Amino acid sequence: MESELKDLNSQPASKPPGGGDGGKDNRPLLKPDPAPSVSAEELRELEKKCAAYVRSDAYGTMGRGDLSFKEKLLLGVAVVTLVPIRVVVIMTLLVFYYLICRICTLGLSPNRDEDEGEQEDYAHMGGWRRAVIVWCGRSLSRVMLFVLGFYWISETYRIPDSAEQSKPEEEGEEAEKPGAIISNHVSYLDILYHMSSSFPSFVAKRSVAKLPLVGLISKCLGCVYVQRESKSSNFKGVAGVVTDRVREAHQNKSAPQIMLFPEGTTTNGDFLLPFKTGAFLAKAPVLPVILRYPYKRFSPAWDSISGVRHVIFLLCQFANHIEVTRLPVYYPSQEEKDDPKFYADNVRRLMASEGSMTLSDIGLAEKRVYHAALNGNNCHPSVLHQKDD
Repeated sequence: MESELKDLNSQPASKPPGGGDGGKDNRPLLKPDPAPSVSAEELRELEKKCAAYVRSDAYGTMGRGDLSFKEKLLLGVAVVTLVPIRVVVIMTLLVFYYLICRICTLGLSPNRDEDEGEQEDYAHMGGWRRAVIVWCGRSLSRVMLFVLGFYWISETYRIPDSAEQSKPEEEGEEAEKPGAIISNHVSYLDILYHMSSSFPSFVAKRSVAKLPLVGLISKCLGCVYVQRESKSSNFKGVAGVVTDRVREAHQNKSAPQIMLFPEGTTTNGDFLLPFKTGAFLAKAPVLPVILRYPYKRFSPAWDSISGVRHVIFLLCQFANHIEVTRLPVYYPSQEEKDDPKFYADNVRRLMASEGSMTLSDIGLAEKRVYHAALNGNNCHPSVLHQKDD
């Protein structure tokens, strides 16, 4: 569930995601390789450079560490008791919400983007249908988090000082009307929290719209479907579509709000990666939100562990925790509006300071190298200096 939003200003839409000379980037994340070739010393050195992706919970690196007899016993009991109950309840909630969305959209045609025909959603509709979809979506998302062990969520709202409160009025902007919610990215659970809190739209691959159950729900959320490569002459690209949606959300009260993870990938929650500028090109104010997942045994962060293993361990853990810090709406200065990169960097530094996170200059390329090393693949140090497009 990594929302890898790219800054397309520096990359043509026709260029393959992996860069290079036109060849497709087929380097999978966490693809097992039975032939180890990385020494322990090399791995320790790599962990220093890729500290944002290193796990340090009781289950060890990639969740493959040696467990005590007590831990194995607890896992065994949870697998045969807690996991089946949670899986059944979660699937029931998913199907139930799908049916709600299906009923509320009966007889309606989805809203379509005039410039990008494949963009369609039900988030622009109003009336009781939209109210039911939003209320049920938020409520069921919170119930789903409860089922997953997030029984309580600690939320902190930082009150802006007098200077921040007066700034919107001075610039003639509407208070508390951000164009986008900006959040650090720690886990796929981030999406569930934001759905339960504000029910925003997300950026997703176009293939998501065709998935059973999830496809219709994503359209009701108003997800922005993106595709990095397109033969269509009117294709806007990720940055273009997102910029339009951010601007629309800021200017139109009834437009669905959009949620963006500008880091482009998940971390262990202790670091903040460089921000892509796609969320800041619209020059609209943003609402920064910081997520943390405190833990004692298993970390809910989806950093360097396979998806299946992560889900199983998460379902086996009786109690999980989320700490949320909601910052005031960030209104960009004229200098920040003129320079999206400067705007993004300032918001990033603010979030790192408020969330006690360490700024890191690595990205998805380094994450791929680290994952390859964890699986015993040959890793080339030169790749650590390659940055994502």
